[in-house]
Amino acid sequence: MSLDFPGKSLMLKAIDEAVSADSAGEITQNLRRCLSEMVADERIRLPECVYDYSVDHYCRRLLHQDEARGYSVLAMTWGPGQSTPLHDHAGMWCVEAVWHGEIEVVQFELTEREANEFRLEPRTTMRTGVGSAGSLIPPHEYHTIANPSPDQPAITVHIYSGVMDECCVFQPIGDDWFQRKSTPLGLDAD
Repeated sequence: MSLDFPGKSLMLKAIDEAVSADSAGEITQNLRRCLSEMVADERIRLPECVYDYSVDHYCRRLLHQDEARGYSVLAMTWGPGQSTPLHDHAGMWCVEAVWHGEIEVVQFELTEREANEFRLEPRTTMRTGVGSAGSLIPPHEYHTIANPSPDQPAITVHIYSGVMDECCVFQPIGDDWFQRKSTPLGLDAD
């Protein structure tokens, strides 16, 4: 079940307009721009529960699932030092914006593949703060996300082209080689 919050209708109107573009590149560019604007819009205030983090995992909370257009909007709350393993987005485009705090994203490039083993090499590391937004468009979807702060939480808003209820996680096996494992993703209660 999605969460209600002040300014949700404004957020969804802007997202609906952004996803009406013709290509993933145009859609994600539009969403990066509108998410950056939303962070600064005082009329849009995320639910209070997204400011609460868990000490043992980052939290995923559904803000909206659009049945007609297919996209989903999630808020993720990162406790100090929390991170994801190296993962993909199951072939979906995604736009991620920092709402509170700071995150560090490391993007990886697939350079070789043998069956269920992938050679993924780190390419760029970006540390971003409030209002910054980035996108991932397959096949360039391999990355990690971390809250680099030792004492402050971070909050990010993610818009996916569909329902992100599973992804593949890549476990290191040596020399930039990883083994792929499909992993279900849950949602945290408010």
